[in-house]
Amino acid sequence: MKNEKNKLDNIDLRILNELQMNSDITNVKLAKKLRISPPSCLRRVNSLEQKNLILGYNAIVNSELLGYKVSVFAYVGLESQAENDLKTFESYISNFPEVRECHMLVGEVDFLLKIVAKDWDDFQSFLTQNLTQAPKVSNVKTSLNIRSVKKLPGIPFETMILEPR
Repeated sequence: MKNEKNKLDNIDLRILNELQMNSDITNVKLAKKLRISPPSCLRRVNSLEQKNLILGYNAIVNSELLGYKVSVFAYVGLESQAENDLKTFESYISNFPEVRECHMLVGEVDFLLKIVAKDWDDFQSFLTQNLTQAPKVSNVKTSLNIRSVKKLPGIPFETMILEPR
């Protein structure tokens, strides 16, 4: 955000914060909350979208009520960190919808994956038939998520200077 194109004022930051926390808020309600006119609010939101500061909108669903009761973090080590091997693994793992997040790391492991499954047997099957069979994988360590205490989207706008609500 260093160039002029992405210079944001407090109203832009507040728009981003509100949409991050409640993406289905109507433009009229958002404008009222920000104390600006609805047309001005809509122009600002459209501008933020065009600048790729807003990448999309989604609903947060209750995975347990939809049958996905297991959430696992997998720490994956590869045989090599050559760029071609990294890309091969990334391409392979992107084919599995149960892998909800994939992060390349610096340190003792190469990738951190967040995987969801309907039950423990479902996860074990994914682990043995897909993840450990991935090209260039040398080791996989897993941690079962017992409880999520904090799960916030995006970035902490609270640490930025915002106008009072």
